[in-house]
Amino acid sequence: MANKTDKTDKQLAQIEETLSRTEQYIEDNQKSLSLIVGVIIAIIAIYLAFTNFYLEPLEQEAHADMYMAEMYFEKDSFNLALNGDGQYLGFLDIADEYSLTNAGNLANYYAGMSYLYTEKYEDAIEYLGDFSSDDIILSTLALGCIGDAYLELENNEKALKYYEKAANNTDNDFTTPRYLLKQAFVLEMNEEYNGALNIYNQIKEDYSKSLIAQDIEKYIARASNR
Repeated sequence: MANKTDKTDKQLAQIEETLSRTEQYIEDNQKSLSLIVGVIIAIIAIYLAFTNFYLEPLEQEAHADMYMAEMYFEKDSFNLALNGDGQYLGFLDIADEYSLTNAGNLANYYAGMSYLYTEKYEDAIEYLGDFSSDDIILSTLALGCIGDAYLELENNEKALKYYEKAANNTDNDFTTPRYLLKQAFVLEMNEEYNGALNIYNQIKEDYSKSLIAQDIEKYIARASNR
């Protein structure tokens, strides 16, 4: 019992000593600690002010400016969507002027798609590459469309790379089999028929409920006969 009491007393003494050292440290460095706290508070205040009084209004302004560009995009008027009509900005200016906003980021996606549809593939790659999103579908489609652009430029190696990225970006019955199928097509173009066949079988087994799987048997037969 005495040993337990002695041990407890020692632990209490160590705690008291540690607290005393901490108090002494705070007292000795009060000015420095106050300065650090002040800097942290100032950084938080600046961030909140930047977000609330600059970034949020800028975001609203960007969305308002992008309305007409989106309308032109939906009507397949890609030149007007990209460059504006003289009264309203196009995606290129929105991506540049509102680069800090989500709308500016989304304008990169629209610009890339507009360039893809107008067969300006290098520009499509540039703008789609500048787009980033937490939206699984949009981010996957952007990767896949970069693959499409590279395929049009006859760069099969990079096309395959981006189709793989798109297929691996998320796992679902819509985008995953779609970009697996495109990988297989590129492999067939490269005369890598076994690799293509493996992918076709993967689609058949793992994504049997997808629309892509409905026609997969003919691709399996084609690759098997090469």
